[in-house]
Amino acid sequence: MNNISSAKFLIGQVVRHRFYSFRGIIFDVDPTFSNTEEWWQSIPEDARPKKDQPFYHLLAENEETSYVAYVSEQNLLEDDTGEPVNHPDIPQYFHSDENGKYRLKPLIAH
Repeated sequence: MNNISSAKFLIGQVVRHRFYSFRGIIFDVDPTFSNTEEWWQSIPEDARPKKDQPFYHLLAENEETSYVAYVSEQNLLEDDTGEPVNHPDIPQYFHSDENGKYRLKPLIAH
């Protein structure tokens, strides 16, 4: 039987990468790796994460740009700076409250 771990981080939570200089807001979670084999193989072998852990979709930013990132749980840390994330897609997914917390907007069927 496959043992799938529970996600450590939550949708709307601000996190940062353990090794690289970027941070972001989680907008989706895969219980295990769910990207292409080509993507996984493109990661240097000594830095390649395990597939049997949660992977997070982030509205990410670094000092130069914003983008969508796909990151393994083992490579994320909670971001406790309290600083807002500046990504142009945030209003599409989230409401931000007065405390800087991000709440997922309800989905509206078209």
